[in-house]
Amino acid sequence: MDVEAHVELTERLIGGVEIVAAYVLVFLFAVGVFDLGLTIGGLILSGAITNAGEVVALVDTVLLLFIIVEVYRTVVAYTREQSVLRIVVATAVIAVTRRVIVFKPGDFSSSRAALSVAIGLAVLIVALVGALYLLSPEEGTDAGVL
Repeated sequence: MDVEAHVELTERLIGGVEIVAAYVLVFLFAVGVFDLGLTIGGLILSGAITNAGEVVALVDTVLLLFIIVEVYRTVVAYTREQSVLRIVVATAVIAVTRRVIVFKPGDFSSSRAALSVAIGLAVLIVALVGALYLLSPEEGTDAGVL
């Protein structure tokens, strides 16, 4: 077997693993949606659906599901040999937003530590949204849709 044949074989294997990864992400998303449905049903039945902490936990779960979808989109785009940079930045925006939503200053040892984390998250969001803006395609194309 020459080098080109080995390279072709490994490329096919990598492609197969990428497809398996995509199926795993679809499965994880389906399980997550099912779990979210069970959680919402339980909260409705218990009356805890109006509890702010429970709603924040639901939003956290939904954003985690969005991250799974974005990682799936990254795998698919990578498999199709398309650019993944915009998808990765969008995923990062969702991930940082998720951290902001569940941010609790009381979870830190001091108010200074909480403030440092809050400033860091704010800087990350500004930088990521700026990167997303810079990566936006020209007006009039549908490629800019997240």
